[in-house]
Amino acid sequence: MKSIIEKLKGGDFRSIGRSNEVVEEVLNNPGLFEAVFKAMLNDNPLVRMRAADAVEKITREHPDYLQPYKTDLVKHVAAVKQQEVRWHAAQLIPRLILTKEERRTSAEVLFNYLEDDSKIVQTNALQALADLSTEDAVLRQKVFQMVEKLTETGSPAVKNRALKLLEEMESY
Repeated sequence: MKSIIEKLKGGDFRSIGRSNEVVEEVLNNPGLFEAVFKAMLNDNPLVRMRAADAVEKITREHPDYLQPYKTDLVKHVAAVKQQEVRWHAAQLIPRLILTKEERRTSAEVLFNYLEDDSKIVQTNALQALADLSTEDAVLRQKVFQMVEKLTETGSPAVKNRALKLLEEMESY
């Protein structure tokens, strides 16, 4: 049986390679999750990208798998400059159970993502901020102001997401 890392190597950035196979493997053997999570910090950018894709897919079904790694996710994985890792990190952070302080630290990371060159990173960060803000009135106000601003100043993709979020946020 090939290692998780070996399955995530090869090909190019236009393909997720065998990451779906890795997802199935982890869903059948949760003990492998740590190896996939750690692969998001691998030296190989293809491995990082595919590991982030796999972790995102696995935690849709099992967000609890992320909890032991919340510090590593926010401090180390989210600090990776690679856009594919960042857009997945933005999807992962709202799946965590966070203290007030952890939520604010995570929000800082996501606010910084709004400056990323990738529109996907920006859009996912905006959604993640809105998700995090549902449990924190102070953060909600700050996010609401940012969402309002981005309906005017964001790229077309960011404006579109901001408009949807503005409508949702006005209802709660």
